[in-house]
Amino acid sequence: MTGAVQTHPALVLNADFRPLSYFPLSLWCWQDAIKAVFLDRVNIVSEYDTVVRSPSFEMKLPSVISLKQYVSLDRRPAFTRFNVFLRDRFECQYCTEALPAEDLTFDHIVPRSRGGRTSWDNVVTACQECNLIKGNRLLEETCMTLMRPVEEPTTFQLQQNGRAFPPNFLHESWRDFLYWDSELET
Repeated sequence: MTGAVQTHPALVLNADFRPLSYFPLSLWCWQDAIKAVFLDRVNIVSEYDTVVRSPSFEMKLPSVISLKQYVSLDRRPAFTRFNVFLRDRFECQYCTEALPAEDLTFDHIVPRSRGGRTSWDNVVTACQECNLIKGNRLLEETCMTLMRPVEEPTTFQLQQNGRAFPPNFLHESWRDFLYWDSELET
């Protein structure tokens, strides 16, 4: 087995053949994928050409697997910094500039020092410059406005937003499952 095996993640689909998550993309390392195959928890949908071997067994590495049991995605999304950025599409909600996550902060619309809570309806994505300009003030005390209304997203909304941010690596066997509703070439 060569070092190239380390770079063969498996796309994980729910039992309905949709990815569990688009952003971050639901991927398992090849070891976890093979373990799930042996535990009969997944079906192999597609394979890489790379083969792993033991003294008594050989198998092509799975590139796409589907869960045998459907996992409901109806639960409320966790309130995390990443999910706030994803809800807001990695755009400052004040100046609308799109930035990488490492250049973003989150801002309390009503500052914590003024009774604001850290919750979906009081936190937005902000660039560092806008966050500094707004500071410890209310929106009414600034000339700033929000790009869109602030609300708790559904898991479905986060999934939809995540589809706009393709990962750095896409194996060709994944494309049919990631972009199943995009326009087909004629």
